[in-house]
Amino acid sequence: MSNKLLVTGAAGQLGQRVIHHLLETYKVAPSDIVAATRSPEKLSDLAAKGVVTRKADFDDAVTLADAFAGIDRLLIISTDSLDTPGKRLAQHKAAIEAAKKAGVKHILYTSMPSPDNSLVTFAPDHLGTEQAIQASGITYTILRDAWYMDNFMLSLPHNLQVGSWYTAAHSGRAPYISREDCALAIAAALASSSTGNATYTLTGARSLSIEDVAATVAEIVGKPLQVINVTDEQLAAGLTGAGLPKFVVDMLVSADANIRAGNFDVVSSDFKTLTGKEPQTLKSFLEERKAVLAA
Repeated sequence: MSNKLLVTGAAGQLGQRVIHHLLETYKVAPSDIVAATRSPEKLSDLAAKGVVTRKADFDDAVTLADAFAGIDRLLIISTDSLDTPGKRLAQHKAAIEAAKKAGVKHILYTSMPSPDNSLVTFAPDHLGTEQAIQASGITYTILRDAWYMDNFMLSLPHNLQVGSWYTAAHSGRAPYISREDCALAIAAALASSSTGNATYTLTGARSLSIEDVAATVAEIVGKPLQVINVTDEQLAAGLTGAGLPKFVVDMLVSADANIRAGNFDVVSSDFKTLTGKEPQTLKSFLEERKAVLAA
C-alpha cells in the first residue's frame, strides 16, 4: 500500500519545490500527497493536479489534528515565526503532539546543522524541536539544511552596485547549498519507505569563505567586489541603519558569528546518499542568476 505524505508550509518556497519533486522526480501519485498551509486557497494549482489540500495553522491545534488525520509520513517544514522568542518551538511542539494524536507513523523535520553547537539565534528552536520529535515515540528523519545559497541573492545585487560586501564572518567557511537541492533531498526522504530513525546534514560539496563567494561573483559578472571584514557591532549598526527589524539583524549577525567560529564548517555527503547526485556548485548557481546580479 502507498503512504499518504503530508507537507506543511506547502505554499512556501521550500514546500512548493518539495511537492514539485514528489510529483515530477519521484513520481508520487498526486492523490497520495497532502499539501497543507494556513491558506489552502493559495494551493489551487496543486489541487488542479490532484493533490489533496488541507488547512494547517500551527497556532490552531484543531486544524493540525484535522490536517494530519490519515497521514503516514509527515514533513514539518520549520515555520517562519522568528520575531517572537519561543513561538516557533511552541508551534512545532503543537504539530508533534497533533501528529501523535493522529497516529502519524513517521515525522520528517527541516532543521539546521549542529543545532546543539551554534551561535545562531534560532538554533534553540531547531534543537528543541529535534528533542521533542525524539521524545514523541514516532520514528523520524531529521534533515539539517546548511545555509542556502539563495540567501546571498537578498544582498548581492546591492553589494555589487556599491562594490563592497561587509561581513563579520571573516575567514570562516560554510558548505552552502541551494534551496532547490535541499527540496530534492527532502522529497527523496519523504517518498522513501524507510521507517528507521535517521539524521541527514544537507550541504554543498565544499566549504567556502565569503572571499571565495565574492571572487566567484566578481568573475561571473565582471565587476569587482571587495570584502570588508567588520565586527559584530559594526555589522549590526549597518543592518539597523538599512532599516531591518531587530530580530533579523540579530539573526544575520549571529549567522556570521557562527560561520566565523567554524560551527557551520561541516561537509557531508548526505545529499548524494539521498539523491544519488552531486549538489549544485556555487558557481553554477550564480551563473544561472547572472542577469539578476548584473542588473
